[in-house]
Amino acid sequence: MRTCFGVKTQQLISRVFRHPVHPSAAVQWRLAQSRLLSAGESKPRPSMLKHLTFKIKATGPITVAEYMREVLTNPVTGYYVRNNMLGPDGDFITSPEISQIFGELLGVWILSEWMGAGRPKHLQLVELGPGKGSLASDILRVFSQLKSVLDGCSVSLHLVEVSPVLSGVQAQTLTGGSSVESSSEDDPVFRRGETSTGLPVFWYRCLEDVPAGFSIFIAHEFFDALPIHTFQRTPKGWREVLVDIDPEKRNRLRFVVSPSPTPASSALIQPKERRSHVEVCADGGVLVQQISRRIVEDGGAALIADYGHDGTKTDTFRGFKGHRLHDVLSSPGSADLTADVDFSFLRTMTGGGVACLGPVTQKMFLKNMGIDARMEVLLRNCSDGPTRMQLIRSYDMLMNPEKMGERFLFFSLLHHSRLAKPKKTEGMKLEDKRPAPLPVGGFTEISFS
Repeated sequence: MRTCFGVKTQQLISRVFRHPVHPSAAVQWRLAQSRLLSAGESKPRPSMLKHLTFKIKATGPITVAEYMREVLTNPVTGYYVRNNMLGPDGDFITSPEISQIFGELLGVWILSEWMGAGRPKHLQLVELGPGKGSLASDILRVFSQLKSVLDGCSVSLHLVEVSPVLSGVQAQTLTGGSSVESSSEDDPVFRRGETSTGLPVFWYRCLEDVPAGFSIFIAHEFFDALPIHTFQRTPKGWREVLVDIDPEKRNRLRFVVSPSPTPASSALIQPKERRSHVEVCADGGVLVQQISRRIVEDGGAALIADYGHDGTKTDTFRGFKGHRLHDVLSSPGSADLTADVDFSFLRTMTGGGVACLGPVTQKMFLKNMGIDARMEVLLRNCSDGPTRMQLIRSYDMLMNPEKMGERFLFFSLLHHSRLAKPKKTEGMKLEDKRPAPLPVGGFTEISFS
């Protein structure tokens, strides 16, 4: 069943679909990477394993959440802080790197939600964990193509990023290297610049620093990298899984089960939980609460797209290195760590303040957004054989159920007023003739949290 778009949304899609394939920016990315990384290539990498070993010896076994936080975002040895992990030469590839269509359709979704909110005079596009900046670049290209739709609206881009390396790559992609880093560590905006069309771009280390105002939040493959607590049901009740030093193997870590309840096991397990092994992302819950509060107070929407489930899976904690699965405790700091997002937990953490849509599969979301029509236009206008094959392979990667089509899910948060139907009048009063709200693109089922 396909989502029934309003006429205005259909017009947005058709106008975007008239434009050809955008040239790849891979060459510029690699040049930016080499400049950013060349200064530190001769320096020996600090040992994350040694750091963790000292920490465990000093304080005892650590939670999986603390392990992930140290391995991924430690300011000296963290995986995200020191590495550029995206693309064919990194440890994983994301949807925006696979095909420009993905970002184009998200750009249409954002504009549709801006229109559904009554076309506010200011629009902040906020992306959490923007990777190389390719998704934001594709979205802004749609904005540029549809600038007449946005006429009179002040648009700005706000990026939340912890990696100095990736923020430099993003700046190269979005501003052509014309951004400026802040000279003060106290400045919440650590980098700022403008796109070639004059659109302002700001970089922050945390969501709290992004200014208040009508915002549409995008989090693509962001929540799956946030630290998780893992818990095991035992005959004595729930116990937290911890990371400890392996006494039998030199320079190795191991998982152990806490002999007694921990603060996390006492606070984070839902009363009706029936699974025997549970992963809980407390940081993700806090972020969703922050986003929900901002949507309630300032208006806006959020679109979260990630590998995940709706409260059904158990053990999903895994590592990736060189596009292959990697032991999460082996060579910490050399591989990406991830866990599937529990969307049922995120829904619970909104507290009912916003409307929750989904999760729906990527295949369903993109199909409802018109990916097939976009592919037809691209293939019809493309006569180059290799380019056509690349388009077909990209479509297959995004839509095939065995690849990303059903493993990747979309989840949205909206202000309740966005879905409110006009109230019916009673008695002799005239019927309310205000139009019904625009359907929300990509989702076929709408439910309130």
